[in-house]
Amino acid sequence: MTLSRLLVLTDRAQLPANRTLPETVAACVQGGATHVVMRELDLSVEARAELAAGLTGIPGVVLITARTWFRGAGAMHLSAVQPTADADEASFYGSSCHDEADVRRAVAAGASYVTVSPVAPSDSKPGYGPPLAVPGVRRLARVADGTPVFALGGVGLGNAHSFRAAGAYGVAVMGALMRSDDPVTLTKHLLAAVGR
Repeated sequence: MTLSRLLVLTDRAQLPANRTLPETVAACVQGGATHVVMRELDLSVEARAELAAGLTGIPGVVLITARTWFRGAGAMHLSAVQPTADADEASFYGSSCHDEADVRRAVAAGASYVTVSPVAPSDSKPGYGPPLAVPGVRRLARVADGTPVFALGGVGLGNAHSFRAAGAYGVAVMGALMRSDDPVTLTKHLLAAVGR
């Protein structure tokens, strides 16, 4: 399994009024993204399944579905407290982590990757934190001991490289890409900042 250095997280609530979520995901893929974590947790299971089916139809997408696995998805992303058995049907899974205990638990359980958050103040989740910042990412990357760590929460073009330099395998970006007027170009720049 080869993971991209960039995970794109979806949030249709942050999209410009003239752009749909499938259009945004397709634009990120055009910019070089491959791995997309579909959240949209406010939707019903049926609506999420329909959305997942549409996103898996975008050429080049490895769809990772948050908290629930849907047929056709490439993988699943678990919450910090979710049992690993929930991902039994997925080919691989990642896990949300917020501290050392979360990372140790996820790695011991066999997660293929972890996200650590929040790493910076986030417009998507204001007040959520405190941010781990670069030292926190460096510490948790060491704790992960080789399991890929993605820095999440408040990540954008201005700080993506610093988290990569701190030992993160890559970055996970939601708000900056969802809100962007040009997600194709921003994706290209983010990948240039963190490496392919």
